[in-house]
Amino acid sequence: MVKSAPETAGLSPEVLAKYEPVIGLEVHVQLLTDSKIFCGCSTRFGDAPNSNTCPVCLGLPGTLPVLNKRVVEMATRASLALNCEVHEHSRFARKNYFYPDLPKGYQISQYELPLATGGWIEVEHDGAKKRIGITRLHLEEDAAKNLHEGFSESSTKAYIDYNRCGTPLCEIVSEPDMHAPEEAYAYLTTLRQILLYTGVSDCNMEEGSLRCDANVSVRLRGSREFGTKVEVKNLNSFRFLQKALEYEIERHIGVIESGGRISQETRLWNQSANRTDSMRSKEKAHDYRYFPEPDLLPVHVSAAWREEIRGALPELPEAKQQRFVREYGITEYDAEVLTGSQALADYFESVAKAGGSAKSAANWMQTELLRRLNDSGKEIEASPVRPAALAELLKLVESGQITGAVGKKVFASMFETSRSAADIVAAEGLGAQVGADAIEQAARDVIAKNPENVAKFKSGNEGVFKFFVGQVMKTTRGQANPHAVNDILRRLLS
Repeated sequence: MVKSAPETAGLSPEVLAKYEPVIGLEVHVQLLTDSKIFCGCSTRFGDAPNSNTCPVCLGLPGTLPVLNKRVVEMATRASLALNCEVHEHSRFARKNYFYPDLPKGYQISQYELPLATGGWIEVEHDGAKKRIGITRLHLEEDAAKNLHEGFSESSTKAYIDYNRCGTPLCEIVSEPDMHAPEEAYAYLTTLRQILLYTGVSDCNMEEGSLRCDANVSVRLRGSREFGTKVEVKNLNSFRFLQKALEYEIERHIGVIESGGRISQETRLWNQSANRTDSMRSKEKAHDYRYFPEPDLLPVHVSAAWREEIRGALPELPEAKQQRFVREYGITEYDAEVLTGSQALADYFESVAKAGGSAKSAANWMQTELLRRLNDSGKEIEASPVRPAALAELLKLVESGQITGAVGKKVFASMFETSRSAADIVAAEGLGAQVGADAIEQAARDVIAKNPENVAKFKSGNEGVFKFFVGQVMKTTRGQANPHAVNDILRRLLS
């Protein structure tokens, strides 16, 4: 845990164990639409500042918002994937506050009547599954982006890029069900995975498509009453979320243990100093003077439309994991890794459908493919080795035409050149070249040199058989057919 502030220094494990953290997350997700929520301007990231704007998203007098139906569809899709109840009627409201990034002087959001409520997702922490509740999912427009130049009060310049203003967001508010930074990390990871599977967002934290604020407090263990909560903003990575929560939990406990009181406030994560800094005292909801948006009709999601959207939902990660274990006979761990993304899961299934052994595919993808993709900075979609090509390589290994060790060399060449396994094996003469007589001679030599292990094997120690196989493969420099080695060794040892 972070211990850089005076009030957190020196807290013993016994003191920390006296208190229970209470954590809730507010996650803002940019929906993957081509146009903004109330106008036709592009949501494309990286365009020249203030090039994707119009009188509506700039809040000029006399303009009226028009709701983008696709936004409601995608938010409904996300709500259903998160087990929320999608309400037939919801309503937009004006959230009033004045800041340079808000050209109208208010934000169009949802307040009393959100799109969806009462959802949940399951996360895994410390080897156990836990259900985290979702209070609500509501729609709103994003604000503009403030840019600052300079570091002193006299020389700082502020700029505003209104391209982001009016970008469609859904805000997902969790219940305060998390009691450790690791649980919050697991929740955000699982939430992001589900949103990516449904295709409602690209969840790119670097581009601001996924932003997270955390509410954190502590209380004595066994207490039902919540402590004073603090909101932490500026959490633009999963790692920063966990570090900021660890810092705040220790800060709260340190203040309470020293006889102080926690102030309800908003704080920012300061990565360079590895701490949170106070930003402002915490506003209450009534400060925003919410009232129904007069320029927009209530949102209506009919039962028929809701079920149509539900029917189009893809297979979600947890269901896919269970199916992979059931249909392909791989381990739960392998299934969890291989369903990390939709593209990775599709690649695995394509290898299996092309005739590669599912268990071998799971192993090779994790030990060879993912390692090389990571080293080269490539995503699975850009893999030089396509699923059918990997399936071809696995067949060569499984049939004994090449050994596993040779297969790894072939795979490395396939990754670098995109050539087929068969071409590489033929061109470089990598096929199994040791005949049965040579294998038998090597096996006899290994057996003769290891009488103690022979005795162990004959007494029922099956595990020692791998030793003999390894020694024969070493003697034949990996060029022997593994199946032939196994058969010959068993015949000679029996």
